[in-house]
Amino acid sequence: MNYSGFDVYERSIHKAQIEEAEAEVFMAKDDASGGGDFLVVSGKNHGFKGEPAGGKIRAPLNHENADALRKLFPFTAPSRVLREERSFGLGDRLGIATPGHIKLFERYDVYPVFAQQSIRELNLTNRTYEDVLDAASFAVFREDFQKGWGADGDHLKTVKDVEYALSLGFTMITLDCSDHIKTGVSEANAPPPPEKYTAKYLGKQFDIGEGIVLSFTGTELGAIAAIYGEAIGFAADMYGRFLKDGKYGADFEISIDETASPTTPLQHYFVARELIDAGVSFATMAPRFCGEFQKGIDYIGDLARFEKEIKVHAAIARHFKYKLSIHSGSDKFSVFPAIGRESRGIFHIKTAGTNWLEAVRVIAQVDPALYREVHQYALSAFDEARKYYHVTTDPGKIPGLASLSNAELPGLFENNNCRQLIHITYGLILNKKNGDGSFAFRDRLYQIWRRQEDAYARALERHIGKHLDLLIHSI
Repeated sequence: MNYSGFDVYERSIHKAQIEEAEAEVFMAKDDASGGGDFLVVSGKNHGFKGEPAGGKIRAPLNHENADALRKLFPFTAPSRVLREERSFGLGDRLGIATPGHIKLFERYDVYPVFAQQSIRELNLTNRTYEDVLDAASFAVFREDFQKGWGADGDHLKTVKDVEYALSLGFTMITLDCSDHIKTGVSEANAPPPPEKYTAKYLGKQFDIGEGIVLSFTGTELGAIAAIYGEAIGFAADMYGRFLKDGKYGADFEISIDETASPTTPLQHYFVARELIDAGVSFATMAPRFCGEFQKGIDYIGDLARFEKEIKVHAAIARHFKYKLSIHSGSDKFSVFPAIGRESRGIFHIKTAGTNWLEAVRVIAQVDPALYREVHQYALSAFDEARKYYHVTTDPGKIPGLASLSNAELPGLFENNNCRQLIHITYGLILNKKNGDGSFAFRDRLYQIWRRQEDAYARALERHIGKHLDLLIHSI
């Protein structure tokens, strides 16, 4: 084929046979006019819509063409990678991180979930699940990544949102049960356990192997049943509605981590057992671990206690044959060795905001003036942003910009308070508008990220690579 006139991504050249006729599709860039990337289709067309271009079709990177691409080249559609031993979620809030992630996951025996967003993140970035899925598909096609990747409807709470993600072909649903987990319940004020639980749990010992035996007292069982009973019913209902019949071909994750109190091993065991006895098949469960898993910074808490408790949590997961899922996994470097070791290399980790932080670090490196604008606005927006996230950020411990040279700005991303400042204000930064309605930062940021794509990819390889090294080398 003649590629003259196109600035082609060489790894994106793909051929397909359609009804005895050959089609060739590749991706090219248009930096000259600023139009961005596009598809070029030659030969037999298979549903792509675009404009004629030298005997070929020039097709924009939109949802309709992403659907056509996924049908023609199945590797560009997500698959059920949660079933693999090791999987890793990569919440790409900007839609530009996947090429950098691909370079990393080509080297590691870990399966990526490139498309992973919560409804909250969609709202804060003005994106849709179509946008999230399509960005991943186009990147996978461009880089010829055929290993397999997943798509996660993350932290979903409603029938409407679960149905939305599944209808698009998402291969994993993370059900957030937090609205159904009762707060303010303790052993001191809990009602007696329902009779259906007393015969099942009281006076018995549950040997989960590895020298670990669990047992319940009446007050423990009463409190646990009161806290989690409604959540178990909610999860069973959602499973029955959407996943039991296999119509959507997606895996199920149970999230009980969005609570103020850690999930005890007894609570974990009870929730898992009750779900399984109710016929719910799930691939992963995310407990709320002891200590603090705050956004974008390392673990805060007692490492010895964490290692002791995750040993039991991992044993429970092995006993019931599912994987532990670790949420807010970004930058939890001090606990990764324990997670890798105690899970025996069978885990799912979720990251998100750390990819955004690496993108903004690139801005600090190449356009200090713009970074200073963004940083100053983030300080003014911090109180609004913290409504959405639990953080212990102290803006007063961030060095003043006036005291820093341009060369010192990237070093701010080694300061936990600055990391969290930038981390949680992402939606406000991206959506901030000028008086004339234009974006104050978004367009300028994306222009730089496009020019600095290679630098961003290298940053992601290095930073996410540190996560994977610590997890895998401890197995």
